[in-house]
Amino acid sequence: MKKKWASLFVVFAIVTSLIAGCGASNKTESGSSSASKVKVGVIYIGDENEGYTEAHMKGIKDMKTALGLSDSQVIEKTSIPEDESCYEAAADLADQGCTIIFANSFGHEDYMKQAAQKYPNVQFCHATGYQAALSGLSNMHNYFTDVYESRYVSGVVAGLKINDMIKSGKITADKAKMGYVGAYPYAEVVSGYTSFYLGAKSVCPSVTMEVQYTNSWADMAKEGEVASQLIANGAVLISQHADTTGAPSICEKKSIPIVGYNVDMTSIAPNQALTSASINWAPYYTYAVKSVIDGTTIDTDWCKGYADNADSITTLNTKAIAAGTADKVKEVEAAIKSGTLNVFDTTKFTVKGATIESLIASNADFKKYEKYVSKGYFHESELSSAPSFDLRIDGITELTK
Repeated sequence: MKKKWASLFVVFAIVTSLIAGCGASNKTESGSSSASKVKVGVIYIGDENEGYTEAHMKGIKDMKTALGLSDSQVIEKTSIPEDESCYEAAADLADQGCTIIFANSFGHEDYMKQAAQKYPNVQFCHATGYQAALSGLSNMHNYFTDVYESRYVSGVVAGLKINDMIKSGKITADKAKMGYVGAYPYAEVVSGYTSFYLGAKSVCPSVTMEVQYTNSWADMAKEGEVASQLIANGAVLISQHADTTGAPSICEKKSIPIVGYNVDMTSIAPNQALTSASINWAPYYTYAVKSVIDGTTIDTDWCKGYADNADSITTLNTKAIAAGTADKVKEVEAAIKSGTLNVFDTTKFTVKGATIESLIASNADFKKYEKYVSKGYFHESELSSAPSFDLRIDGITELTK
């Protein structure tokens, strides 16, 4: 996903939390329409050859099927960069009669907000951002999912695989090191790799992880280079928060297990791909478009997870996973859905040897997290749809260069 988090993001997120809840307050009226008259516009950062956008395209397709819309009622624009081109695309869609317009990249947000100001009768919905509640616009909305839940589950799959490698004698427990190919050091990526690590650690206590960045969302060559470097540094399993098949390709060649992102990677790494953390965007697209059709309100901030079928992992690759993985996954998924398992349980991680609660109480630099931490866990994506977990916890080494 595409997020250019500024250093003041957490401040914005806290302000946002005062005025908008995830899937709760600050709703706006959509203009009433009918299924036969609604027209949907979609702006994508990439195309079907890039996993993140492919997942969004699938969500749009499923929405059309669910609501009975024809192909002519949906206009899709691919490979729209994060610049003025986005505003031009949004304006063109509005001029073509679209009553609701989506954009899927963080850098699109300023331009979507500009278009929302220009076209007050059109609903503008933006994935991964945080400005809707702050904008004061009744036709501007943000949406995301609790993807950290599926990353945690995929981490459990990874941890079980490493346990199997230890049991078989392939590695020793002190060599249980994972590598993570990240796009940028933004809160979304940090939240994702931390939840993945916590999932692995829940079943493999000795696991550690090294994170390196590509500084790009979709650079196949760079992702392959970073994966190779992580393996050279001792990683025995790789995961990713970047959008191409660069890392899985390297892992297949080097016989290193890989946990992918967005889509099933078994076609690229048939012997090494375990599963992928994925997002199902269909629930949101169906909800938002149906709101326009019904003339009901659209949440300013929307985010759902496993319990609402918005997140999942892809099919487990029986050629690569450890024995017993499927049963353990079912157990963990059920606990997440019931609320008995909180991914960012604060008893399960420390920051520089201390709990986050103690740091909030004693260190002014951590006071900003106070609104997120209560009842024993960090309430990710509850105060706003965009991720805000950017703590660097013990057990993970982050290399930014």
